[in-house]
Amino acid sequence: MSPEKNDSLTVTDNRTGSTYEVPITDGTVRAMDFRQMKVSEDDFGLMTYDPAFTNTASCRSEITFLDGEAGVLEYRGYPIDQLAEKSTYLEVAYLLVHGELPTQPQLDQWTHDITMHTFVHENVKDFMSGFRHDAHPMGMLLGGVGALSTFYPDANNISDPENRDIQTIRLIAKMPTLAAFAFRHTRGQPYVYPDNDLNYPENFLGMLYKMTELKYEPDPRLARALDILFILHADHEQNCSTSAVRAVGSSQVDPYSATAAGIAALYGPLHGGANEAVLRMLRRIGTVEKIPDFIKGVKDGDEKLMGFGHRVYKNFDPRATIIKKACDDVFEVTGKNPLLEIATELEKHALEDEYFVKRKLYPNVDFYSGLIYEALGLPVEMFPVMFAIPRTSGWISQWLEMVQDKEQKIARPRQIYTGAREKDYVEIGSR
Repeated sequence: MSPEKNDSLTVTDNRTGSTYEVPITDGTVRAMDFRQMKVSEDDFGLMTYDPAFTNTASCRSEITFLDGEAGVLEYRGYPIDQLAEKSTYLEVAYLLVHGELPTQPQLDQWTHDITMHTFVHENVKDFMSGFRHDAHPMGMLLGGVGALSTFYPDANNISDPENRDIQTIRLIAKMPTLAAFAFRHTRGQPYVYPDNDLNYPENFLGMLYKMTELKYEPDPRLARALDILFILHADHEQNCSTSAVRAVGSSQVDPYSATAAGIAALYGPLHGGANEAVLRMLRRIGTVEKIPDFIKGVKDGDEKLMGFGHRVYKNFDPRATIIKKACDDVFEVTGKNPLLEIATELEKHALEDEYFVKRKLYPNVDFYSGLIYEALGLPVEMFPVMFAIPRTSGWISQWLEMVQDKEQKIARPRQIYTGAREKDYVEIGSR
Protein backbone atom coordinates (compact mmCIF):
# COMPACT_ATOMS: atom_id res chain seq x y z
CA MET A 1 0.00 0.00 0.00
CA SER A 2 1.58 3.28 -1.08
CA PRO A 3 1.04 6.26 1.22
CA GLU A 4 -1.03 9.23 0.07
CA LYS A 5 0.70 12.61 -0.22
CA ASN A 6 -0.68 13.76 3.11
CA ASP A 7 0.20 10.43 4.80
CA SER A 8 3.59 11.59 5.93
CA LEU A 9 5.41 13.10 8.86
CA THR A 10 7.40 16.30 8.44
CA VAL A 11 10.39 16.29 10.76
CA THR A 12 12.73 19.23 11.33
CA ASP A 13 16.11 18.32 12.81
CA ASN A 14 16.88 21.32 15.01
CA ARG A 15 20.53 20.28 15.17
CA THR A 16 20.99 21.01 11.47
CA GLY A 17 17.85 22.83 10.40
CA SER A 18 17.18 20.12 7.79
CA THR A 19 13.59 19.00 7.13
CA TYR A 20 12.61 15.45 6.22
CA GLU A 21 9.43 13.84 4.92
CA VAL A 22 8.81 10.44 6.55
CA PRO A 23 6.05 8.30 4.94
CA ILE A 24 3.25 6.99 7.15
CA THR A 25 1.96 3.56 6.11
CA ASP A 26 -0.74 1.70 8.04
CA GLY A 27 -0.43 4.31 10.79
CA THR A 28 3.26 3.51 11.17
CA VAL A 29 6.59 5.12 10.31
CA ARG A 30 9.66 3.02 9.58
CA ALA A 31 12.43 3.44 12.13
CA MET A 32 15.02 3.11 9.35
CA ASP A 33 13.64 6.29 7.75
CA PHE A 34 15.14 8.22 10.67
CA ARG A 35 18.64 6.98 9.85
CA GLN A 36 18.86 9.60 7.09
CA MET A 37 18.84 12.31 9.77
CA LYS A 38 22.52 13.03 10.43
CA VAL A 39 24.64 15.90 11.69
CA SER A 40 27.52 14.88 9.40
CA GLU A 41 28.30 12.36 6.66
CA ASP A 42 30.09 9.98 9.06
CA ASP A 43 27.26 10.15 11.60
CA PHE A 44 25.51 6.79 12.10
CA GLY A 45 22.11 8.43 11.85
CA LEU A 46 19.22 8.88 14.23
CA MET A 47 17.94 5.81 16.07
CA THR A 48 14.67 5.34 17.94
CA TYR A 49 14.78 4.29 21.61
CA ASP A 50 11.96 2.05 22.83
CA PRO A 51 12.70 -0.19 25.84
CA ALA A 52 10.42 -3.28 25.85
CA PHE A 53 9.15 -2.27 22.38
CA THR A 54 6.05 -0.67 23.88
CA ASN A 55 5.46 1.44 20.77
CA THR A 56 7.39 -0.45 18.10
CA ALA A 57 5.84 -2.85 15.59
CA SER A 58 8.29 -5.69 14.93
CA CYS A 59 6.30 -7.38 12.18
CA ARG A 60 3.21 -7.38 9.99
CA SER A 61 0.79 -10.10 10.99
CA GLU A 62 -2.60 -11.43 9.90
CA ILE A 63 -3.11 -13.75 12.88
CA THR A 64 -4.45 -11.94 15.94
CA PHE A 65 -6.15 -8.57 16.26
CA LEU A 66 -6.19 -6.96 19.67
CA ASP A 67 -7.76 -3.62 20.61
CA GLY A 68 -6.99 -3.03 24.25
CA GLU A 69 -9.02 0.17 24.52
CA ALA A 70 -12.19 -1.48 23.22
CA GLY A 71 -11.55 -4.88 24.84
CA VAL A 72 -11.53 -6.73 21.49
CA LEU A 73 -9.69 -9.96 20.69
CA GLU A 74 -10.00 -11.70 17.31
CA TYR A 75 -8.25 -14.70 15.78
CA ARG A 76 -7.97 -14.27 11.99
CA GLY A 77 -10.88 -11.82 12.24
CA TYR A 78 -13.18 -14.09 14.28
CA PRO A 79 -14.28 -12.68 17.68
CA ILE A 80 -13.00 -14.69 20.64
CA ASP A 81 -16.45 -14.99 22.21
CA GLN A 82 -17.89 -16.69 19.10
CA LEU A 83 -14.96 -19.11 18.91
CA ALA A 84 -15.17 -19.97 22.62
CA GLU A 85 -18.91 -20.62 22.34
CA LYS A 86 -19.09 -22.52 19.06
CA SER A 87 -15.65 -23.93 18.30
CA THR A 88 -13.14 -26.40 19.72
CA TYR A 89 -9.48 -25.83 20.46
CA LEU A 90 -8.28 -28.00 17.57
CA GLU A 91 -10.56 -26.12 15.18
CA VAL A 92 -9.14 -22.83 16.48
CA ALA A 93 -5.60 -24.20 16.14
CA TYR A 94 -6.38 -25.01 12.48
CA LEU A 95 -7.72 -21.47 12.03
CA LEU A 96 -4.56 -19.93 13.48
CA VAL A 97 -2.21 -22.13 11.46
CA HIS A 98 -4.05 -22.15 8.12
CA GLY A 99 -5.79 -18.78 8.17
CA GLU A 100 -9.41 -19.90 7.84
CA LEU A 101 -11.87 -22.17 9.61
CA PRO A 102 -11.71 -25.74 8.27
CA THR A 103 -14.38 -27.61 6.38
CA GLN A 104 -15.57 -30.80 8.06
CA PRO A 105 -13.23 -33.05 6.00
CA GLN A 106 -10.32 -30.71 6.72
CA LEU A 107 -11.08 -30.71 10.45
CA ASP A 108 -11.44 -34.50 10.48
CA GLN A 109 -8.05 -34.94 8.79
CA TRP A 110 -6.41 -32.34 11.06
CA THR A 111 -7.83 -33.98 14.18
CA HIS A 112 -6.75 -37.43 12.97
CA ASP A 113 -3.21 -36.25 12.20
CA ILE A 114 -2.77 -34.61 15.59
CA THR A 115 -4.29 -37.59 17.42
CA MET A 116 -1.91 -39.98 15.66
CA HIS A 117 1.11 -37.90 16.70
CA THR A 118 0.40 -37.54 20.42
CA PHE A 119 2.83 -40.34 21.31
CA VAL A 120 6.48 -39.47 21.91
CA HIS A 121 9.58 -41.58 21.38
CA GLU A 122 10.33 -43.85 24.35
CA ASN A 123 13.66 -42.10 24.77
CA VAL A 124 11.75 -38.90 25.52
CA LYS A 125 10.19 -40.70 28.49
CA ASP A 126 13.65 -41.70 29.65
CA PHE A 127 14.82 -38.10 29.19
CA MET A 128 11.96 -36.79 31.34
CA SER A 129 12.68 -39.43 33.99
CA GLY A 130 16.17 -37.99 34.37
CA PHE A 131 14.89 -34.82 36.04
CA ARG A 132 15.01 -34.54 39.83
CA HIS A 133 11.87 -35.53 41.69
CA ASP A 134 11.27 -31.89 42.65
CA ALA A 135 12.01 -30.38 39.23
CA HIS A 136 9.67 -27.58 38.20
CA PRO A 137 7.29 -28.93 35.52
CA MET A 138 7.82 -25.82 33.38
CA GLY A 139 11.56 -26.46 33.37
CA MET A 140 10.87 -30.05 32.38
CA LEU A 141 8.61 -28.92 29.54
CA LEU A 142 11.25 -26.46 28.40
CA GLY A 143 13.88 -29.19 28.28
CA GLY A 144 11.53 -31.73 26.71
CA VAL A 145 10.47 -29.50 23.83
CA GLY A 146 14.05 -28.42 23.20
CA ALA A 147 15.06 -32.09 23.10
CA LEU A 148 12.50 -32.82 20.37
CA SER A 149 14.76 -31.00 17.91
CA THR A 150 17.25 -33.87 18.33
CA PHE A 151 14.57 -36.46 17.66
CA TYR A 152 13.48 -34.71 14.45
CA PRO A 153 16.71 -33.35 12.90
CA ASP A 154 14.85 -32.84 9.61
CA ALA A 155 12.90 -30.03 11.33
CA ASN A 156 15.64 -27.55 10.45
CA ASN A 157 14.57 -27.79 6.79
CA ILE A 158 12.24 -24.87 7.35
CA SER A 159 12.03 -23.89 3.67
CA ASP A 160 10.05 -27.05 2.84
CA PRO A 161 6.27 -26.47 3.30
CA GLU A 162 5.53 -30.16 3.84
CA ASN A 163 8.24 -30.35 6.47
CA ARG A 164 6.81 -27.31 8.24
CA ASP A 165 3.38 -28.95 8.21
CA ILE A 166 4.51 -32.15 9.93
CA GLN A 167 6.50 -30.27 12.58
CA THR A 168 3.43 -28.11 13.26
CA ILE A 169 1.29 -31.19 13.81
CA ARG A 170 3.93 -32.83 15.98
CA LEU A 171 4.30 -29.80 18.25
CA ILE A 172 0.58 -29.31 18.84
CA ALA A 173 0.10 -33.07 19.33
CA LYS A 174 3.01 -33.76 21.68
CA MET A 175 2.85 -30.72 23.94
CA PRO A 176 0.04 -32.14 26.15
CA THR A 177 1.91 -35.45 26.40
CA LEU A 178 5.11 -33.77 27.59
CA ALA A 179 3.10 -31.56 29.97
CA ALA A 180 1.34 -34.58 31.48
CA PHE A 181 4.63 -36.47 31.82
CA ALA A 182 6.04 -33.49 33.75
CA PHE A 183 3.02 -33.49 36.06
CA ARG A 184 3.19 -37.23 36.72
CA HIS A 185 6.93 -36.98 37.35
CA THR A 186 6.39 -34.42 40.13
CA ARG A 187 3.87 -36.81 41.69
CA GLY A 188 6.18 -39.83 41.46
CA GLN A 189 3.54 -41.56 39.35
CA PRO A 190 4.04 -43.65 36.20
CA TYR A 191 3.57 -41.83 32.92
CA VAL A 192 0.28 -42.43 31.13
CA TYR A 193 0.31 -42.90 27.37
CA PRO A 194 -2.16 -41.04 25.14
CA ASP A 195 -5.56 -42.59 24.46
CA ASN A 196 -6.48 -42.06 20.82
CA ASP A 197 -10.16 -42.72 21.56
CA LEU A 198 -10.39 -39.45 23.50
CA ASN A 199 -10.50 -35.94 22.11
CA TYR A 200 -7.74 -33.39 22.75
CA PRO A 201 -8.75 -32.07 26.23
CA GLU A 202 -10.11 -35.46 27.34
CA ASN A 203 -6.85 -37.15 26.41
CA PHE A 204 -4.88 -34.60 28.38
CA LEU A 205 -7.05 -35.08 31.46
CA GLY A 206 -6.56 -38.83 31.09
CA MET A 207 -2.78 -38.51 30.94
CA LEU A 208 -2.92 -36.35 34.07
CA TYR A 209 -5.25 -38.38 36.25
CA LYS A 210 -5.64 -41.97 35.01
CA MET A 211 -4.74 -44.49 37.69
CA THR A 212 -5.79 -48.16 37.74
CA GLU A 213 -9.03 -47.92 35.76
CA LEU A 214 -9.04 -49.78 32.46
CA LYS A 215 -10.57 -46.83 30.65
CA TYR A 216 -10.42 -43.24 31.84
CA GLU A 217 -13.66 -41.36 31.21
CA PRO A 218 -13.30 -37.64 31.98
CA ASP A 219 -16.32 -35.55 32.89
CA PRO A 220 -17.41 -33.78 29.67
CA ARG A 221 -17.98 -30.55 31.58
CA LEU A 222 -14.35 -30.49 32.72
CA ALA A 223 -13.14 -31.35 29.23
CA ARG A 224 -15.21 -28.57 27.68
CA ALA A 225 -14.08 -26.01 30.27
CA LEU A 226 -10.47 -26.97 29.56
CA ASP A 227 -11.11 -26.69 25.82
CA ILE A 228 -12.47 -23.16 26.31
CA LEU A 229 -9.41 -22.24 28.36
CA PHE A 230 -7.22 -23.56 25.56
CA ILE A 231 -9.10 -21.43 23.02
CA LEU A 232 -8.72 -18.29 25.14
CA HIS A 233 -4.98 -18.84 25.56
CA ALA A 234 -4.20 -19.92 21.99
CA ASP A 235 -2.67 -16.62 20.88
CA HIS A 236 -2.38 -13.05 22.09
CA GLU A 237 -0.54 -11.03 19.48
CA GLN A 238 3.11 -9.98 20.03
CA ASN A 239 3.47 -10.72 23.73
CA CYS A 240 6.77 -11.59 25.44
CA SER A 241 6.82 -15.31 24.59
CA THR A 242 5.59 -14.81 21.01
CA SER A 243 8.24 -12.16 20.46
CA ALA A 244 10.80 -14.63 21.81
CA VAL A 245 9.64 -17.29 19.35
CA ARG A 246 9.89 -14.85 16.45
CA ALA A 247 13.27 -13.45 17.54
CA VAL A 248 14.87 -16.86 18.02
CA GLY A 249 13.10 -18.23 14.94
CA SER A 250 14.51 -15.39 12.85
CA SER A 251 17.89 -17.15 13.04
CA GLN A 252 16.20 -19.90 10.95
CA VAL A 253 16.49 -22.43 13.76
CA ASP A 254 14.09 -25.39 13.89
CA PRO A 255 10.57 -24.77 15.31
CA TYR A 256 11.17 -26.89 18.43
CA SER A 257 14.05 -24.66 19.51
CA ALA A 258 12.03 -21.53 18.70
CA THR A 259 9.08 -22.87 20.70
CA ALA A 260 11.38 -23.71 23.60
CA ALA A 261 12.32 -20.02 23.63
CA GLY A 262 8.63 -19.18 23.98
CA ILE A 263 8.31 -21.60 26.89
CA ALA A 264 11.35 -20.02 28.56
CA ALA A 265 9.72 -16.58 28.28
CA LEU A 266 6.43 -17.93 29.60
CA TYR A 267 8.30 -19.42 32.57
CA GLY A 268 8.72 -15.92 34.00
CA PRO A 269 6.32 -14.76 36.73
CA LEU A 270 5.42 -11.58 34.82
CA HIS A 271 4.06 -13.67 31.94
CA GLY A 272 2.96 -17.25 32.62
CA GLY A 273 2.85 -17.01 36.39
CA ALA A 274 0.21 -14.30 36.71
CA ASN A 275 -2.63 -16.66 37.67
CA GLU A 276 -0.42 -18.22 40.34
CA ALA A 277 -0.03 -14.74 41.85
CA VAL A 278 -3.84 -14.45 41.99
CA LEU A 279 -4.14 -17.60 44.09
CA ARG A 280 -1.38 -16.48 46.43
CA MET A 281 -3.21 -13.17 46.88
CA LEU A 282 -6.55 -14.87 47.63
CA ARG A 283 -4.90 -17.19 50.16
CA ARG A 284 -3.22 -14.23 51.82
CA ILE A 285 -6.57 -12.44 52.16
CA GLY A 286 -7.90 -15.59 53.81
CA THR A 287 -11.53 -14.65 54.47
CA VAL A 288 -14.24 -12.42 52.99
CA GLU A 289 -14.19 -10.29 56.13
CA LYS A 290 -10.61 -9.21 55.42
CA ILE A 291 -11.33 -7.90 51.92
CA PRO A 292 -12.06 -4.26 52.98
CA ASP A 293 -8.68 -4.10 54.76
CA PHE A 294 -6.99 -5.59 51.70
CA ILE A 295 -8.68 -3.04 49.40
CA LYS A 296 -7.47 -0.26 51.68
CA GLY A 297 -3.97 -1.73 51.52
CA VAL A 298 -4.07 -1.64 47.72
CA LYS A 299 -5.10 2.02 47.72
CA ASP A 300 -2.36 2.87 50.21
CA GLY A 301 0.24 1.11 48.11
CA ASP A 302 0.87 -1.62 50.65
CA GLU A 303 -0.81 -4.44 48.66
CA LYS A 304 -0.96 -5.48 45.02
CA LEU A 305 -4.25 -6.38 43.36
CA MET A 306 -3.37 -9.36 41.17
CA GLY A 307 -5.55 -10.51 38.27
CA PHE A 308 -6.97 -7.04 37.63
CA GLY A 309 -5.99 -4.81 34.75
CA HIS A 310 -3.80 -5.76 31.80
CA ARG A 311 -0.74 -4.42 29.99
CA VAL A 312 -2.78 -4.18 26.79
CA TYR A 313 -6.47 -4.19 27.78
CA LYS A 314 -7.62 -0.83 29.11
CA ASN A 315 -11.15 -2.12 29.31
CA PHE A 316 -12.68 -5.42 30.41
CA ASP A 317 -10.58 -8.38 29.27
CA PRO A 318 -12.92 -10.10 26.74
CA ARG A 319 -11.57 -13.49 27.82
CA ALA A 320 -12.52 -12.90 31.45
CA THR A 321 -16.26 -12.86 30.74
CA ILE A 322 -16.05 -16.17 28.90
CA ILE A 323 -13.91 -17.95 31.46
CA LYS A 324 -16.10 -16.77 34.32
CA LYS A 325 -18.94 -18.85 32.86
CA ALA A 326 -16.64 -21.86 32.48
CA CYS A 327 -15.85 -21.61 36.20
CA ASP A 328 -19.45 -22.47 37.04
CA ASP A 329 -19.31 -25.72 35.06
CA VAL A 330 -16.05 -26.76 36.70
CA PHE A 331 -17.26 -26.07 40.22
CA GLU A 332 -20.43 -27.99 39.44
CA VAL A 333 -18.22 -31.05 39.05
CA THR A 334 -15.48 -30.43 41.60
CA GLY A 335 -17.42 -28.54 44.23
CA LYS A 336 -16.84 -24.87 44.99
CA ASN A 337 -13.28 -23.82 45.53
CA PRO A 338 -13.05 -22.22 48.99
CA LEU A 339 -11.20 -19.34 47.37
CA LEU A 340 -14.10 -18.68 44.99
CA GLU A 341 -16.14 -16.82 47.61
CA ILE A 342 -13.21 -14.54 48.33
CA ALA A 343 -12.59 -14.02 44.61
CA THR A 344 -16.26 -13.22 43.91
CA GLU A 345 -16.49 -10.75 46.77
CA LEU A 346 -13.17 -9.13 45.85
CA GLU A 347 -14.38 -8.70 42.27
CA LYS A 348 -17.61 -7.13 43.51
CA HIS A 349 -15.77 -4.67 45.73
CA ALA A 350 -13.33 -3.68 42.99
CA LEU A 351 -16.00 -3.18 40.33
CA GLU A 352 -18.01 -0.92 42.64
CA ASP A 353 -15.07 1.10 43.90
CA GLU A 354 -14.41 4.36 42.03
CA TYR A 355 -10.68 4.00 42.71
CA PHE A 356 -10.46 0.85 40.58
CA VAL A 357 -13.12 1.80 38.02
CA LYS A 358 -11.38 5.11 37.34
CA ARG A 359 -8.13 3.23 36.71
CA LYS A 360 -9.93 0.64 34.56
CA LEU A 361 -8.76 -2.21 36.76
CA TYR A 362 -11.13 -4.95 35.62
CA PRO A 363 -10.66 -8.70 36.19
CA ASN A 364 -8.51 -10.34 33.53
CA VAL A 365 -8.28 -13.94 32.33
CA ASP A 366 -5.70 -14.82 35.00
CA PHE A 367 -8.14 -13.93 37.77
CA TYR A 368 -10.38 -16.87 36.88
CA SER A 369 -8.08 -19.40 35.19
CA GLY A 370 -6.14 -20.02 38.40
CA LEU A 371 -9.38 -20.93 40.18
CA ILE A 372 -10.17 -23.55 37.54
CA TYR A 373 -6.69 -25.07 37.65
CA GLU A 374 -6.87 -25.16 41.45
CA ALA A 375 -10.26 -26.88 41.29
CA LEU A 376 -8.77 -29.49 38.93
CA GLY A 377 -6.23 -30.34 41.60
CA LEU A 378 -3.24 -28.87 39.78
CA PRO A 379 -0.37 -27.38 41.81
CA VAL A 380 0.53 -23.77 41.03
CA GLU A 381 3.75 -24.96 39.37
CA MET A 382 1.60 -26.48 36.61
CA PHE A 383 -0.22 -23.25 35.81
CA PRO A 384 2.29 -21.90 33.25
CA VAL A 385 2.44 -25.39 31.72
CA MET A 386 -1.32 -25.25 31.21
CA PHE A 387 -0.76 -21.91 29.48
CA ALA A 388 1.97 -23.32 27.21
CA ILE A 389 -0.15 -26.18 25.83
CA PRO A 390 -2.66 -24.03 23.92
CA ARG A 391 -0.21 -21.20 23.23
CA THR A 392 1.77 -23.69 21.14
CA SER A 393 -0.68 -23.25 18.26
CA GLY A 394 -0.21 -19.49 18.45
CA TRP A 395 3.57 -19.74 18.65
CA ILE A 396 3.79 -22.09 15.68
CA SER A 397 1.37 -19.92 13.67
CA GLN A 398 3.50 -16.86 14.34
CA TRP A 399 6.65 -18.85 13.46
CA LEU A 400 5.11 -20.05 10.20
CA GLU A 401 4.13 -16.51 9.27
CA MET A 402 7.59 -15.23 10.15
CA VAL A 403 9.61 -17.75 8.12
CA GLN A 404 7.51 -16.93 5.04
CA ASP A 405 7.72 -13.15 5.51
CA LYS A 406 9.92 -11.63 2.78
CA GLU A 407 10.66 -8.63 4.99
CA GLN A 408 11.93 -10.82 7.81
CA LYS A 409 15.60 -10.56 8.80
CA ILE A 410 17.47 -11.99 11.77
CA ALA A 411 16.48 -10.05 14.89
CA ARG A 412 19.21 -7.59 15.82
CA PRO A 413 18.09 -4.64 18.00
CA ARG A 414 20.35 -1.61 18.35
CA GLN A 415 21.61 -0.20 21.64
CA ILE A 416 22.57 3.15 23.10
CA TYR A 417 26.05 2.63 24.47
CA THR A 418 26.55 4.38 27.82
CA GLY A 419 29.80 2.81 29.00
CA ALA A 420 33.41 3.99 29.09
CA ARG A 421 35.56 4.33 25.95
CA GLU A 422 39.22 3.90 24.96
CA LYS A 423 40.55 2.77 28.33
CA ASP A 424 44.13 1.49 28.45
CA TYR A 425 44.79 -2.02 29.71
CA VAL A 426 46.28 -2.12 33.22
CA GLU A 427 48.53 -5.02 34.20
CA ILE A 428 47.00 -7.21 36.92
CA GLY A 429 49.66 -6.33 39.46
CA SER A 430 48.90 -2.63 39.13
CA ARG A 431 45.12 -2.78 39.52
